[in-house]
Amino acid sequence: MIMKWGFTGTRNPIPRVQEEAFVRLLTVAGRYGDVLHHGDCVGADEVAHITAQGLGLGVVVHPPNVETHRAHSPGGHLLPPLPYLERNKNIVASTFRLLALPGSSQEELRSGTWATVRYAKQMGRMVIIVWPDGRTEVTQ
Repeated sequence: MIMKWGFTGTRNPIPRVQEEAFVRLLTVAGRYGDVLHHGDCVGADEVAHITAQGLGLGVVVHPPNVETHRAHSPGGHLLPPLPYLERNKNIVASTFRLLALPGSSQEELRSGTWATVRYAKQMGRMVIIVWPDGRTEVTQ
């Protein structure tokens, strides 16, 4: 069975230890034929896109309708641009699990990454958080 993974993360550069933990996680968890859905922003989405393609996963790009922080990731299946909140909800609705790379070591109220994590939990999705220090946390 093909696993559909959602992804959300900070648009700021991510620490090397966080990136390494994410790559290890996706290498073990992802299988050829799996698909990663991401929001096409600079920062963590770019890392996720490149990592998924390198591991042979399919990629579905859910771009925002605002160009300011858009990454324009090459390749993958490109969906029509949507407002951030709607785009994030579509990522969760399209997938079974959500991988999150937050930019901080604690939950924030005014953060698209954290809003997506909260929505995924509300929808009963498994959420795997890779913290900036490389720790991984799985919630249901």
